[in-house]
Amino acid sequence: MDGFGSLFSAFGLASAAGFNAYVPLLTVGLVARYTDLLRLAEPFDVLTQPWMLGIIAALAVVDFVADKIPAVDTAWHGVGALISPLAGAVLFASQQNVLTDLHPALAAIAGLVVAGGFHGSRAAARPISTATTGGLANPVLSLVEDVLSGLLSLLAVFLPFIAFGLAGLVAALIALALVRASRGLRGRRARQPS
Repeated sequence: MDGFGSLFSAFGLASAAGFNAYVPLLTVGLVARYTDLLRLAEPFDVLTQPWMLGIIAALAVVDFVADKIPAVDTAWHGVGALISPLAGAVLFASQQNVLTDLHPALAAIAGLVVAGGFHGSRAAARPISTATTGGLANPVLSLVEDVLSGLLSLLAVFLPFIAFGLAGLVAALIALALVRASRGLRGRRARQPS
């Protein structure tokens, strides 16, 4: 993959980590371990080790279940506020050509910001979903986030330009949805009697 392809892949993977930290880590680890499509330089090649893949897979299962349970999902998002940006930093910096074209610290910071931004929007949407649906939509929203993370991860590895475009589209849609939802909540509060 050329420099731009690696850069777009890095953005796609970091975006995916904002929605689910474990899916892109597992995707990158499995693709790098079992194919020649992706090569990870040291120290990122640890993601290809069977013991690490096992840990990531176990955490992915825990995340999948925990994020579908009301109240538990809120606490799990608190953990995700740390894990998702860190996963984004690792994934962004792990892209081989990015490491040679971009200082590793700058790559890690970029991944931290991208994943943190997507996780922040995800965490902001959850209370709105809880307030407007009594938490009933939260498991559905979580499943959409998981699918989106998986799709972005696969696209970032195989079609990085499309992953980058999809991440930008999703960011714009999230911003629009959050603005609309916050206006709707303010409107409801203004109409409620004191």
